[in-house]
Amino acid sequence: MPIRAKIWILLKEFVGEPKPSDFKLEEEDVLGENIGELQPGDMLRVTLSRNDKYVNGTAVVANVGWRTHTLIKPGTLPENITGLVMLPSSFSPLPISLILGTCGRPGNSAYFGFLELCQPKKGETVVVNAAAGTVGSLVGQIAKMKECRVIGFAGSDDKVEWLKELGFDHAYNYKTVDLAASLKEAAPNGVDCFFDCVGGEMTAVIMQHMNTFGRMAICGSISGYNDDPANKPKGEGTLWTPVVLFKQLRIEGFMVLRWMDRWNEGVQQMAEWVKEGRLKYRETVTTGFEKTPEAFIGMFKGENTGKAVVKVNLHGCD
Repeated sequence: MPIRAKIWILLKEFVGEPKPSDFKLEEEDVLGENIGELQPGDMLRVTLSRNDKYVNGTAVVANVGWRTHTLIKPGTLPENITGLVMLPSSFSPLPISLILGTCGRPGNSAYFGFLELCQPKKGETVVVNAAAGTVGSLVGQIAKMKECRVIGFAGSDDKVEWLKELGFDHAYNYKTVDLAASLKEAAPNGVDCFFDCVGGEMTAVIMQHMNTFGRMAICGSISGYNDDPANKPKGEGTLWTPVVLFKQLRIEGFMVLRWMDRWNEGVQQMAEWVKEGRLKYRETVTTGFEKTPEAFIGMFKGENTGKAVVKVNLHGCD
């Protein structure tokens, strides 16, 4: 009996913010060919296996797109699948959804990106933007473990309260405060480390407050993801050049897969910190595969706190 998969097809590249009309829900035979371009996304849970290593019920992560089912042959993964990662046995009793967030790709972005590139030291001042997101909230908590002073910027008063619960020394709603004045208040002696997920004008302002030999890790550029390519500002980076030069800043962007050979190190450390109560997390859960685009679009509107997760129930198995 053929297995039918529901899949979300990306109809066209986004112009501005993504819209429901950019996606289309289709069905296909799991053993057949893809019928269109899939929106990238991770999935987990083996439901049927002929491989002794991946028995039924095993939780795995693979970037296979927005689909209810897929067929994977370990060792012969297509180029568009970035990896097949199985949860370590020590992960239990944590919820498996964490492997998509706190103990997965976002968690490793915080763990490796912040610790390896910013190299924080006790007593230093750290700034994180998009700080109520999965990555930013984890960076701030790791910085506190390293005995740093932590400043976070988020997009709502509720998110600011969440950051204060996490132990951030200062937290601001960037939509309602003057960024420069906030930094003068919270970091009178300057900023040593900046973990940047936003880019654009916010990044330019924060850079002005960095100390000589400050370190920046560039994780994302949310502010420009939905810009019209034809109307992007020209020469924006030239505004940074004098700051980078005279403050002798070290700036490095990263893709977290560069640490693929150490992947489980990050997963296990983040899981251990969660179990010890040293890392807190939130998930914004949307139930139903049909609502996947809705959850995705909501991220760009700041509707999620922590990791946005879509929960799909298939034959009684979440």
